[in-house]
Amino acid sequence: MIYTSKIQKAIKFSIKTHEVYQKQKRKGKDIPYIVHPLTTGIILASVKASEDVIIAGILHDTIEDSIPEKKVTKKMLIERFGKKVADLVESVTEKNKELPWEERKKEVLMHIKNFSHDLLLIKSADIISNATELIEDFEKNGDETFSRFNAPKEKTILNYLKLIRTIIECWTDNPLAKDLIFLAKQLQMIGNAFFMSNYPEIVIEYKDYNKNKKLECPLCGWHGKTHPNIESDLVIDVTCPICDKILLVASFSSCY
Repeated sequence: MIYTSKIQKAIKFSIKTHEVYQKQKRKGKDIPYIVHPLTTGIILASVKASEDVIIAGILHDTIEDSIPEKKVTKKMLIERFGKKVADLVESVTEKNKELPWEERKKEVLMHIKNFSHDLLLIKSADIISNATELIEDFEKNGDETFSRFNAPKEKTILNYLKLIRTIIECWTDNPLAKDLIFLAKQLQMIGNAFFMSNYPEIVIEYKDYNKNKKLECPLCGWHGKTHPNIESDLVIDVTCPICDKILLVASFSSCY
């Protein structure tokens, strides 16, 4: 994608909204918030998204996060960037941030199921930007990273896993699907100790193993049949293809 005047205009608009007018920061950090929408736009450009989709990615938080004195509206976006961009931004904007955290996240998941490919692409880039930063922060600061979120560690991770699974189910050919799955596996590992004890795998004897058995991941919600991750003469280890959670272990009695 060529660096067009329309994209340049969107960058300036986003900078004014997040940085100039309110000095908005990333949660719990002294880092300008504007790095997130700009990163989202770069991710979209990397998979050759259309100009309007890239612009919507750069502007995706302007309605939701603008301050009352400089409130960004859909009408403003239509006037400056056209109806398609405005519709895209409006669709990825949370409608009621006053709702409890869990209700808001459930609404987002339901909303995503009706997304177009353009909207799924924007949401994918948004998640990749946020989740990558979360993982990097966790590597530096451990569990303290989650103290700045509105939900505890495990619920935050589970929400990401469900978002990723829903997006991939809605669009398997999403050009960002591999990136999302890579992040899902990393996120699942961050909460692995909790997930192993609270969402244990099914353990059966080898003689009872059925490769056609339908499985469901208790973390991300994936369901279906999958091939073993590890297969030997002694044990079969079946994992979720989205988040890598161990779902089933089949082994000989002598191995117990």
